[in-house]
Order: sequence, then C-alpha cells, then structure tokens
Amino acid sequence: MPLALAWIRRAKSSASGVSVSTLTDCLASKITRAVADQRVFPPAVMIEIKALACELPSRRGLPLARWSLAELRREAVAQGLVAQISGTTLWRWLSHDALRPWRHRCWIFPRDPAFAIKAGRILDLYQRRWENKALGPRDYVLSADEKTSIQARRRKHPSLPPAPGRPIYVEHEYARTGAWAYIAAWDVRRAKVFGRCERKTGIVPFDRLVAQVMRQQPYRSARRVFWIVDNGSSHRGQRAAARLRAKWPNIILVHTPVHASWLNQIEVYFSIVQRKLLTPNDFANLAALRDQLMRFQQRYQQSAKPFEWTFTRADLDILLEKLKQKPDRLAA
Repeated sequence: MPLALAWIRRAKSSASGVSVSTLTDCLASKITRAVADQRVFPPAVMIEIKALACELPSRRGLPLARWSLAELRREAVAQGLVAQISGTTLWRWLSHDALRPWRHRCWIFPRDPAFAIKAGRILDLYQRRWENKALGPRDYVLSADEKTSIQARRRKHPSLPPAPGRPIYVEHEYARTGAWAYIAAWDVRRAKVFGRCERKTGIVPFDRLVAQVMRQQPYRSARRVFWIVDNGSSHRGQRAAARLRAKWPNIILVHTPVHASWLNQIEVYFSIVQRKLLTPNDFANLAALRDQLMRFQQRYQQSAKPFEWTFTRADLDILLEKLKQKPDRLAA
C-alpha cells in the first residue's frame, strides 16, 4: 500500500461525519505533496530555483531590489527553469532551507584595520579579562554612549488605548516640541544603569555623565574602571583618554572599532528604551519626555540583570576567518 494512502486510510470520523484525525490528514497531505513534487519536478530544478533565490535581482538586470515570491516565480518561468509552478510549491521549497529572499537586513562590513585587536579587547572585558589576566574584584567595566536627538512629539489628537479588535491608535500628525540627548552608562557585571538628559552632545555633557558615575562608590575607590565607548567626538581617541584620566586616574577608556557599536552593550539598553518607551513617540513636551526617560531608567533598574553576551573572542576568530574568504567585500 502506498505510504500516502496508508496515512489517509487511518482517518476516522465522528458521528457527525467530521474527521477527527486532522493531524493525520495534514501529514498525509504533506507526504502527498512531497511525492508530487518529486514526480513533477526533478531535484535539479529545485536546486536551480534555490540558486536563483540566492542571487540579487539587480545582478540579472532586473529593476528589483529583492525577490518577492511572485517575482521569483515569474523569473523562474521566464528563464525556462519551469513551465509553471505554484506559489505554494515555491514557498515550500524555500522554507525547507529557511530562504526568505524578500527580507533584508542592514549591516556594516568591518573596515577598521585594527578591528580584531580592538574587538578582542572588548570581548575579553566582557569575559572579565584584560591583557591576558583576569580582572580583580575592584575592577569594573562600563559601557557608555549617547542616544541623540530623542524628539518630544506632541500628537495633534490624543492617542487612544487599545480596544477589542483594534490596537492603540496614534495620530499621524504631530508638533515637535524639542529633543534631548540621552547619555547613559551601563555597568556590565553589576547591571546598573546611569543616565542623564542633555540639550546636546559634546565633551562637557559626556564628562558630566562620567563625573556622575565616578563620584559614587564603588567606582570612586575602584582599582580600575574600564569605559567602553565608540568613536564619537565626545570621547574620541587618545586625547579623550588622557583628558578623563587626568580627572579620574583609575579610568581606562576602551574604544570600539570604527562602525562597530554593536560591540557596545549600552546599545542593547538603548534598544530596550526605544522599544518600550519611545515607540510610539507621544510626549506633550520636553519636560514630560525627560521625566519618562528617568522614570523608565529607575523602573528598569529594579529588575535589571546582566545581558547574556554570548559572542566571544572564539566567535570573533570564526567571523574573521569567514571574512577572509570574501575578498570582494574586503575591497569594498
């Protein structure tokens, strides 16, 4: 007895005649479709269409940014790969290898010539190591940055709460009432967050945040306090390191590679702020926005835990080895 039929014949019906073996029917349907695919389309066709899905349409001279299911189907027919194919079959083939060519994700290719060295130092700090030695109990690691230009947008109609059958309603039009720069630092091991709102970014506002942290314990009497920062103008280069060290002798400024803020854990906290507080953006004025930012910071602190940072120096080595295999990207 064919396998598909064997599954189908096991189905039973209730007294009303409705099947009570939905799962069995579903499995039978999948097996039947798989058998049909193998009978109608040779494996080579499936491979060619998946290869097509892994190309950029523009490299084939098509005025498309990315494939949709319909466009991929159209191109497969136009190229003579198949005479016809259903969208369901095409979707099933792509799903088998988790191919979703209609989606895209932005990224920045590493261009810093010292990327491996700088990234390695930061990953070591997250593992409580510095220059091949374990950090001591009086060593602290903080991650800091600025979230710039957070606007206070007053909607021209009050937002409406959710109701059965509909989400929150937020008026599209708004009036800008100003913007804050939210400058914050995150203690990687203690899961403590420190932040302040400033009218603009710069050396002076950033130094105020540093003072806010360093004047309190345990940082004031710590052996070393590592500050991980990006290459923004407020804390760029050795000049910034020397400036802060002159005020706070136990500070060690550690810079991320250029265009590698993803290595800075404060960005994880900023993404939480963006998702939970600032989207949608609906604040009557700057005072209300500042109040909410500080209250959110206090609320988050009550249940904060260290981020589960899983990307290690070993993962970095694997990534860099993969990038070596793509010289065309390295030359970009």
